[in-house]
Amino acid sequence: MLGLMAGVFLGWSLGANDAANCFGTAVSSRMVAWRHAVWLAAAFILLGAVAQGQAGIATLQALTDQTATGAELAALAAAVTVTTMVRLRLPASASQAVVGALLGSGLATGHIHAAPLGRVLACWIGTPLGAMLVAFVLYHVLRWPLSRFRPSLFVLDPILHLGLILCGCYAAHALGANSVANVASFLVVGGRLSPGAAVAVGGLAMAAGVLTFSRGVMLTVGRGITPLDAFTALVVVLAEGITVHLYALLGVPVSMSQAIVGAILGIGLAKGVHILNARNLVHVLVGWLLAPAAAATLGAIFAVLAGA
Repeated sequence: MLGLMAGVFLGWSLGANDAANCFGTAVSSRMVAWRHAVWLAAAFILLGAVAQGQAGIATLQALTDQTATGAELAALAAAVTVTTMVRLRLPASASQAVVGALLGSGLATGHIHAAPLGRVLACWIGTPLGAMLVAFVLYHVLRWPLSRFRPSLFVLDPILHLGLILCGCYAAHALGANSVANVASFLVVGGRLSPGAAVAVGGLAMAAGVLTFSRGVMLTVGRGITPLDAFTALVVVLAEGITVHLYALLGVPVSMSQAIVGAILGIGLAKGVHILNARNLVHVLVGWLLAPAAAATLGAIFAVLAGA
């Protein structure tokens, strides 16, 4: 029961933190109402988790040798870390918190596998860089027809509104497909749940986090690094969705927060580096560093206490 509760807590905190990355830019640009965004995000996160969420479970389980008790404590360490980041309104990485907790627990017990860890770390580096490149290219590709045909606001606004909704739903699907493994990998240890049941429980927990506790980070993400209008918000969400979905298909859970920040940086580079808010960018980078470090520390402490 403790393992199930820890996994659900982790899924809830993950959904509360990462839903901002699906609709935060749309909400901050006032093209989609927050109350509509959270319901759409919750529904498509659950759909993505159930439909494509099992691939990353094996990757996370390969990082360390976990007992059922060790998995429960690592899940708790990750959940506490992510929830703290949500309280601080930092768009921290839930995937990094999970890996940090697993590594901290593994260091304390002497069970870490280097090969899968190297693969995960390489994907972490590739996530913001890939999203930045995708956003840069999408910005110029999608901007061309607007510059060519110059539609009026009466035509453009409904198109952008629909586009933001569709791209937000796609990003939420990608989030569920990619990130539910962070929860499900703990729930399947010791045969507690089957992979199918684990991703369903994880998806429901993430959806609950979206509906109950996502507003603070959602309003922060789209405004903090560079100002976004409706068009650039659409490009950012589409770029992060494409990036994260690709990693979901590869079976490597990555950070949605890193993808969106990379996409926003791509927009900033496309429009001019001078529009980037360096102070807020540093604030986000600090959150990225704190999440895995804090989760690793908690994971190691919990493992040592459990073995004492």
